[in-house]
Amino acid sequence: MQMQNILVLGGSGFVGSHLVSRLSSKCARIVVPSRHRARHKTICTVPGVELVQADINEEGTLLQLCAGKDAVINLVGILHDREAKLPYGRAFQNAHVDLPRRIIDACMQHGVRRLLHMSALNSGAMDNGEQVSRYLASKGDGEALVHEADRLGNLDVTIFRPSVIYGQGDLFLHTFAKLALKYPGFLPTEMRLLPLPCAHARFMPVWVADVADAFVHSLTDRSTFGVSYDLAGPDIYTLKQLVEYAAQQVEAPVRVLALSERLGRLQATLLSLLPRPLLSPDNLRSMSVDSVLDANANLPPGWQPQSMRSVAPALLQQHDHNQYYALWRHQARR
Repeated sequence: MQMQNILVLGGSGFVGSHLVSRLSSKCARIVVPSRHRARHKTICTVPGVELVQADINEEGTLLQLCAGKDAVINLVGILHDREAKLPYGRAFQNAHVDLPRRIIDACMQHGVRRLLHMSALNSGAMDNGEQVSRYLASKGDGEALVHEADRLGNLDVTIFRPSVIYGQGDLFLHTFAKLALKYPGFLPTEMRLLPLPCAHARFMPVWVADVADAFVHSLTDRSTFGVSYDLAGPDIYTLKQLVEYAAQQVEAPVRVLALSERLGRLQATLLSLLPRPLLSPDNLRSMSVDSVLDANANLPPGWQPQSMRSVAPALLQQHDHNQYYALWRHQARR
């Protein structure tokens, strides 16, 4: 199966930036649309990648982008929606449900069979018959649309459901490290308290390079058609452990103060009002379900993820762009 022309939606984001670097050694041409092309010009340095100015939410744009493509990869996802309505607000609806529907339609109109779709571990999770969170509910509905397109024989689909993803440029471990570094260096550790809700929520962090490899390897593997895979690292950590670990790696140790449910909701509500929210009440609801593999987990063929402790120290200690690009080249096997 030839994959010479690939459209990567969300290719300028955290996971996308790493994925296009991996794909560049496999494909002749990778197209990455962005509404803000000037902000992502570094992607243009990756061989075979074309960054185009385009808003995929505009009428007709997806149809134009899908023309002549061999495959489409959808990585688009958001964590916050300020509209507190059920089952979810317009932002989640547009990014996680309407967009996959329009991608399916555009692929079918141009005869593009191959679609790789990024969902989330616990997508569509329920608790006593009710949706756990608006984020997971919308991810689940979008995933269901993609599944249905495959079931009807319209597309050859592979779906990936990762736990939290870390790596160079993430908004997870690096955010914890930055928060820890804001404390004055002269304060003793016992006074460097970081109040944290859902401190005992559990995750299996997965390295972005392993996620990118799973996408690349499945692209032409027919055994992955019609299959959903769970992506997770080999180890389980609580949120408290992850925060303290990130702080230690940047030599700014902190003590996590686990907040009660009530105080956690108050903190999340306040933080959700920021222009770029660090946390929201819906994030807390998502974390009420542990982001770990269960007995029914389906892993990609040959899945052997790196442990966080073998990768994260070098990532957290990289501070300049030259090291960042060197990491990309290393990940791309160049």
